[in-house]
Amino acid sequence: MTDLGFWSTARRECRRMASRKMYLFMMVVVPVAIFLFFTGLLSPGLPLRVPTAIVDLDHTPMSRKVTRSLNAGELVNISEHLESYTDAMASVRRGDIFGFFVIPPKFEKDVLSGKKPTLEYYTNLTYFVPGTLSFKGFKTVSVTTAAGVVSAQMSAMGLTPDMVSAMIQPVDVQEHPIGNPWLNYSIYLSPSFCFGALALMIMLSTCFCISMEIKNDTSRQWLAGAHGHITVALAGKLLPHFVVWSVMGQFMLSLLFCWQHFPCGNLPALCLAMELFIIGCMAMGVLFCSIVPNPRLSMTLSALIGILTFSFVGFSFPVQNMYGPIAIFSYLVPCRYMFLIYIFTGLNAFPVYYSRLYFVALLLFPLICSLLIRRLRNACLNPVYVP
Repeated sequence: MTDLGFWSTARRECRRMASRKMYLFMMVVVPVAIFLFFTGLLSPGLPLRVPTAIVDLDHTPMSRKVTRSLNAGELVNISEHLESYTDAMASVRRGDIFGFFVIPPKFEKDVLSGKKPTLEYYTNLTYFVPGTLSFKGFKTVSVTTAAGVVSAQMSAMGLTPDMVSAMIQPVDVQEHPIGNPWLNYSIYLSPSFCFGALALMIMLSTCFCISMEIKNDTSRQWLAGAHGHITVALAGKLLPHFVVWSVMGQFMLSLLFCWQHFPCGNLPALCLAMELFIIGCMAMGVLFCSIVPNPRLSMTLSALIGILTFSFVGFSFPVQNMYGPIAIFSYLVPCRYMFLIYIFTGLNAFPVYYSRLYFVALLLFPLICSLLIRRLRNACLNPVYVP
């Protein structure tokens, strides 16, 4: 490849990268900032002590005990004591709290007389995570309170504690979360967001470096340096980018699994997958430039696909539950396969054998890209820039 101008093309690209601060900002500063932002944002792992309110309409020792039980949990924080449903709803609309718990009037009296008072709780699921956490905290306390009332009534009837326990909870449920026993949101979300952001920046930088040759009317010179071989020209041009992105990708993995100490079943396999992931994202960038050899349009297409990656790759919503036509798009981007490799090999610690198809899928993107590089060659030989 030396005779075909591979190394001369690579040296030319290194000089271009060193001459423009844009590359430093786009390939180093922005990715590092994104990695640190997501790992720092989710560093607590799980948001705790969600601000909530209590509406105590009873004001008895039993209602105060329920309030103390709510405030003693790790999920909710009783930040306001309100006197009516209307005040509580107004506080929710202002965004001061994410839910409130209502203790009805005559609560203690109804409990002691054997009646069935109703405990009500309201959560604002417009904010999904704090709303879900407050719902879980409220439900736990309400179920515990109901069980305590039933237990006291049964004990008053002469039943033994073992008999009461068997009737209230006949089945002992044990939970064993696999892969993420700490229920740490960051272990699942931080790598997903970082993979998506990295893919977006790789595709943008690849489109930028290729399409700018056409815009600046230097594409003929670039192709001539590789003796007219578009494959050699692309390989030489993208080699310096691949080296930089490899360093950034391995830095991201070390940040997540060495500094943050995320669980990882097979780090060498993830490092290999990262290299294939970078190659796949660069191939997507070349594909976009081949389809629309224009800086503005190709980078817009990269940004559109990169942003949609966060939605239909399965980070936050299972692909299996998406509409069929939408789910198909999830398998057309490298980020989907990198995410699956992380789940299988990293979190679940399965052998690489079970992820082999995902590794092969990452290798298919350069092959798909090669189908349209002749169109890119023609665009380089006849550069036409449309502002």
